[in-house]
Amino acid sequence: MSEPKIIPLHSLSATDTPDVVLRLSDVTYTRRDEKLLDCVSFDIPSDGMTAILGPNGAGKTLTLRVIAGLIAPDSGRIDMADGLKDNMALVFQTPVLLRRSARANLIHALKIARVPRRLRPRQADELLALADLLDLADRPACALSGGEQQRLSIVRALAREPRVLLLDEPTASLDPRSTAAIERLARRTMRLGTKVIFVTHDWAQAKRLASGVIFLHRGQVTEVTRAPQFFDDPQSRAARCYKLGRLIP
Repeated sequence: MSEPKIIPLHSLSATDTPDVVLRLSDVTYTRRDEKLLDCVSFDIPSDGMTAILGPNGAGKTLTLRVIAGLIAPDSGRIDMADGLKDNMALVFQTPVLLRRSARANLIHALKIARVPRRLRPRQADELLALADLLDLADRPACALSGGEQQRLSIVRALAREPRVLLLDEPTASLDPRSTAAIERLARRTMRLGTKVIFVTHDWAQAKRLASGVIFLHRGQVTEVTRAPQFFDDPQSRAARCYKLGRLIP
């Protein structure tokens, strides 16, 4: 099988699409003769939180990795707001942290982000406070709970001050208390002006957080709409079945 083509990124016109930060047009990705993304097209607005929702195996994480530039699709077009390509951060479902304290993880991230040395301790503590982790600043990252590690991963990504934060199933396998803490952090991040795009299969979580929804099923987009309309009256058969907890044909 031939290697996937590198799809060139194009800049969105600020005059034609002032409220769109990202656009995918007919993006397709095939692996081992199986089409995992099938002509995926959608716009993502610059404000609020956008949920990429759907059942397991729908192509949600793959879509997020295409947006992040980790996977090159076989065909299609990706348009981004000027400068966005190098101004995004992705947080994976499973935290990957350095073997050092929570604060030291953030100081290292701030160093990579070229923050002046004298400013790093204060900014690290501000990030810890944002995630409600300041009391755990000196605890080894590996000794934190799963939810605490995920919050640390999120604020470590925010050390770069990204315009867009990508979250891949950020609360998978976490208890309700940890889930609530991460959702609270996501809302704070949005209020600070960072666009949040998150993947979830949890209908209730998407309803709590999202201002817009992209629903995927079997690698295809079945619905793109504002959240209130989607949760009140989904238009696609796949989304209606998912809402009711039925098997999707």
